[in-house]
Amino acid sequence: MREEKPKAPSQENKKMKNGWFWPAIYTGVALLFIGMVWGYSAMTTKDEAVTSDVAKLDQPNDEVTVETNAANETLKYPFHEDQLDQVAILQEFYDPTAEESVREKALLVFKQSYVTSKGLSLSMDGQPFEVVAALSGTVEAVVADSFKGSEIRLKHADGMTTVYSSLTGVLVKEGEEIQQGQVLATTTQNDWNPEAGVHLQFEVQKDGVAVNPHDYLAF
Repeated sequence: MREEKPKAPSQENKKMKNGWFWPAIYTGVALLFIGMVWGYSAMTTKDEAVTSDVAKLDQPNDEVTVETNAANETLKYPFHEDQLDQVAILQEFYDPTAEESVREKALLVFKQSYVTSKGLSLSMDGQPFEVVAALSGTVEAVVADSFKGSEIRLKHADGMTTVYSSLTGVLVKEGEEIQQGQVLATTTQNDWNPEAGVHLQFEVQKDGVAVNPHDYLAF
């Protein structure tokens, strides 16, 4: 009987090496594929985050725009400026230091008593006209009053407030952001000051105190 020769160690080692070769290749390819997928996912997520941040920056912020505009604005007429030549001042702002004729024009008679005017009563030959915002700001209040006519209060930057009364057809609501020159309502007549007919009562306040609109507007 022929003895079988033991296999040479080199042959055994060769088989063992060949047995691990392909699994190692497969494992390496799998790891490479996983790495590529992970890298692509990370890049996509980063791009989405950048796009999202850009979108947030591009979104309009009306409130900031209104505040920025108001800080750079000067008070304008509470009506369309091309109508300036048609406007008459029926009642003046009451200033105790003004001349007597001006003070008399600033007194309103109501129930046989005098009331001082805290603003200007403006008329356009007794005809209705549109009232516009003298400054950008926020609608602080809208008061419906059948006796005095509706009233709108706008709050502005730097402690400024403008008040528009003897109105009808109000187009704004409380809390709304308003741009300078935006139409607010239309003038009407009222029972509080019937002698003025159709008019606008316009007031300017600084830190809650009525001030003379003439200090800001060249009527």
